[in-house]
Amino acid sequence: MIKRLRHTEEKTNTEIFTGKARAYASARPSYPGEAVAYIFSLLPDNAVLADIGAGTGKLTVLLAKRGSPVFAVEPNADMREQLTATLAPYPNAQILSGTAEATGLPDGSADAVLCAQALHWFDPAAFRAECRRIGNPGALVIAVYNNTPGGSSVSHRGLATEAFFSSPTVRDFPNPITYTRESWLTYRTSHSHDPLPSDPAYAAHIAEAEDTFNRESVGGVLRVETVTYVYSEKIYL
Repeated sequence: MIKRLRHTEEKTNTEIFTGKARAYASARPSYPGEAVAYIFSLLPDNAVLADIGAGTGKLTVLLAKRGSPVFAVEPNADMREQLTATLAPYPNAQILSGTAEATGLPDGSADAVLCAQALHWFDPAAFRAECRRIGNPGALVIAVYNNTPGGSSVSHRGLATEAFFSSPTVRDFPNPITYTRESWLTYRTSHSHDPLPSDPAYAAHIAEAEDTFNRESVGGVLRVETVTYVYSEKIYL
């Protein structure tokens, strides 16, 4: 059974995905096995992992499948609901309601602190201090990003990693994603900046997504040449 460690939820950047968690869980891309294998090659056996801003568990579940103890920290209630469903088969995963700057984890409790598609939402200085608090001496901080060509994640990754890391090791892995029309339209409603159905801009947004699919798909499938980036650096450099 998954344990939930209780923590007071802060409001900074915690509500941006409210109403979008199901779309996020359904249509946002996962991470390639090669990237996950690389992450584990950096870690000691049976490392305790902390996935911060875990969302619906896109990375967390890949970590939990390896059998490692995993803390999944997520401030948004809608995302945590999906995260709970994702991690239900994994008793080695614990869910916390906390933020990157105040995770609720004990001091020195993690061998690695990870975040996927999330570093740009964190306060760099406060998150760095929290990593130092919850990480064991010599622990790694690992940031993972799926970059979609022309997408906002490209700038998010660049700005966030430059602000947070000093001299990280960077690896990249091909992660091509194929979408049907249905999954593409769901994907295009899963981002923080995408309008909800109640928004007056929703109809135009969906029409633009339909136009993109009609223009760029082949045989009813749209292929996006996504690349997964993995940044790693010791906390105490």
